[in-house]
Amino acid sequence: MGTHGKHRTHLVWDWNGTLLDDNDAVIGATNAAFCEVGLAPITLEQYREMYCIPIPRFYERLMGRQPTQAEWERMDGVFHRHYTERRDACGLTEGAEELLTQWQLGGGSQSLLSMYGHDQLVPVVRGYGIERHFLRVDGRTGPSGGSKARHMERHIAALDGISAERTVIIGDAVDDAVAAAHVGAKAVLYTGGSHSRASLEAAGVPVVDSLAEAAQLAEQIAG
Repeated sequence: MGTHGKHRTHLVWDWNGTLLDDNDAVIGATNAAFCEVGLAPITLEQYREMYCIPIPRFYERLMGRQPTQAEWERMDGVFHRHYTERRDACGLTEGAEELLTQWQLGGGSQSLLSMYGHDQLVPVVRGYGIERHFLRVDGRTGPSGGSKARHMERHIAALDGISAERTVIIGDAVDDAVAAAHVGAKAVLYTGGSHSRASLEAAGVPVVDSLAEAAQLAEQIAG
């Protein structure tokens, strides 16, 4: 890997909906979870319009009330079971592998931070043959349904020699922009995942339609 440090841009990539094109798996698993509590299935467009973090708030938007703890646990369990069944059919987002390689060859550093469970995330990333591109691969270690900000804080702290001011988070959710602001980093949001363009633009950070645009813009805004 090329040299990295205070004078290099560091990228923190999101996984689901960003590097991994898993929209079909997410919608299928979401609708399976909805079926558990009698909710009608939704389309990808509806999902992008309604989606928010934390996940229980997303379910509240669709149910018209806050799910009970028992409902949340049941829906969360069903979601993860169905998502895992569908995940193997998902591929990396178009051009993702080439981008990771080019960024590394150009001397930039990169890492991966996801709210997907750490024990599931690491072997999945390894299975796509891209683990070598990252200084760290960190998934969620606590209960699901929370915010990314605290995870981002720990992730950045664990990256030896990486300055938050020279770091750009690339993700598909408003929560990625919130997490970036929390640690003093920049963010670029990608429209191919969980949010509509309109909801992403409300975050007040650059919004792009491809990962190539995201990486190019990251280099410009890292300053």
